[in-house]
Amino acid sequence: MTAVWELANPQLRDLAVYEPSKPIAETARDLDVPPGAIVKLASNENPLGPSPKAIAAMRGALENAHLYPEGGGLYLRTALADRLGLEAENIILGNGSNEVIEFLGHAFLNRGADVVTSAHAFICYKLVATLFGACTIEGSAPDFQPDLDGILEAITPKTRLIFIANPNNPTGSFLTEDKIDKFMARVPENIITVFDEAYFELLEDPPDMLRYVREGRKVVVLRTFSKVHGLASLRVGYGIAAGNLIEVLQKTRQPFNVNGLAQAGALAALRDEDHQRKTKAVVDAGRAYLQEQFAAMDLCFVPAAANFVMVNVRDGAAVFRKLLAEKIIVRPLAGYNLPEWVRISVGTLEENQKCVAALKKVLT
Repeated sequence: MTAVWELANPQLRDLAVYEPSKPIAETARDLDVPPGAIVKLASNENPLGPSPKAIAAMRGALENAHLYPEGGGLYLRTALADRLGLEAENIILGNGSNEVIEFLGHAFLNRGADVVTSAHAFICYKLVATLFGACTIEGSAPDFQPDLDGILEAITPKTRLIFIANPNNPTGSFLTEDKIDKFMARVPENIITVFDEAYFELLEDPPDMLRYVREGRKVVVLRTFSKVHGLASLRVGYGIAAGNLIEVLQKTRQPFNVNGLAQAGALAALRDEDHQRKTKAVVDAGRAYLQEQFAAMDLCFVPAAANFVMVNVRDGAAVFRKLLAEKIIVRPLAGYNLPEWVRISVGTLEENQKCVAALKKVLT
């Protein structure tokens, strides 16, 4: 009998399965405690939860759950375009921004193509490249800062896509606009550069990557409703690019890829600017608190720009396990070739304090 793996695409054998953070429910079962006793600071989620307006909008949308959603997400795309000073034709919706990364793979990658990114970059770039039979080339990241010159030097004649997350996940490093401008001036015209801006709304002085879109450059900007808007469970992300580039990506999108409840919730969340301001204030204060505490504990950490901090605890896997026993979930980073480090998301003040107390306990 022919083995299934003999029929499967060969690149799938070496494709690592993305491992999400340990869920609250599973941890609560393992420790035999109620889920409310668990503090999860592993997935960079919004500590305030969703906008109340988004929750109300989704409840209202339940009445039409028997109907297919608006296929192209025109109302949400139009609202986003109005907010960004663009046209709806400049935006494509995804089931999370990860799906837009897959659209890029479908559109521009084939067996033997190259994708260039930085060391310690978001692992989904490599996973999607492998899925399409492409090779991922990683530039260096001294001091956990992407080496843009190194990325340029890594470009080959087969390079189709460059991925740059800003801020980078999981390291938290941030690239300023002047560095990106110098980089973009040297990117070959036949390569598409993707800027992943999942944490854009949490930045103090974000770079303006949309001007490259307005100029018609081969640039795609990725954003999401999972972070500042607190809608991670809904899986709503979007890509922003020149109209001719979005037209290509739309050919790869399945109909109804973003469900109706998600569209209703995202549209209401987009309009709730008060919730976004409150989220940023909590994140700013929490990030400062965590970094102050890590410094006081003489722990090395990467100064962060988003809603998480990467900190060196000498043995990330061991500290992860010990913190689990204290009902705290963080993110070990061995999968990013960072075995000494963990990533800790910013939570509420109480959650941050519990995490620091537990960390002090397990490190002594």
